[in-house]
Amino acid sequence: MQQQAVVAQQFGNTASAYLTSTVHAQGADLAMLRAIAAGLGKRPVVLDLGCGAGHASFAVAPVAQSVTSFDLSPEMLAVVADAAQERGLQNISTQQGNVASLPFADASFCMVVTRFSAHHWLDVPAALREVKRVLKPKGVLVIIDITAPESPLHDTTLQAVELLRDGSHVRDYRPSEWQHMLREAGFESERIKDWKLHMKFDEWTARMRTPAERVTAIRSLFRSAPQETRDYFAVQADDSFTIDSTLFKARHGFGDIY
Repeated sequence: MQQQAVVAQQFGNTASAYLTSTVHAQGADLAMLRAIAAGLGKRPVVLDLGCGAGHASFAVAPVAQSVTSFDLSPEMLAVVADAAQERGLQNISTQQGNVASLPFADASFCMVVTRFSAHHWLDVPAALREVKRVLKPKGVLVIIDITAPESPLHDTTLQAVELLRDGSHVRDYRPSEWQHMLREAGFESERIKDWKLHMKFDEWTARMRTPAERVTAIRSLFRSAPQETRDYFAVQADDSFTIDSTLFKARHGFGDIY
């Protein structure tokens, strides 16, 4: 099965779980995202890439002119459309497609956001080139994602447990890798904030319907990891742990986007 089909199937099967997931539905980063959108001046036209269950879209919609929620999974988009209607957010529309080939005209958006999605993208540099194309001159890109430790030892453990848990996982990038990719795509970027996310093991695996044998393998990997790696991820007795998240803000140049 092609990677895009794996991603679509994985998240089509679990779409509703992501709408109610505490990790995805809450967080100070959502307030930061809305503040960035509100600070752009006029109400921005926003694109939410890999929107999932729509939490980033819901956060910026009250201060946006319009929000296009974009995802590979039609089931996810149906969840977003229903939730937007229930919340009275009439300025949210949905669009299905691949982030590496966006079906939008050049310079269509004032702001592009992506939250907890890019680690599933097959070709992040291609997606960033597309983002640059569809952003207006001086437009803003906000990336929120799980980030890997700079230490190769810890990085390897993280990628292994992520892939065991979710076959659609590609890579949690290190902050330095994000900064390099953004620079190569022609963006000026800032690393705005880092924080820890607490992952309750049973909820984390249940949300993705991880098969029992893979759950066992993840537990084994955590329990046999070097102590410094267990300490880094704050692995607990029930195998709950913490992972790093980062918010990057990037511009397609500087100045007034209008």
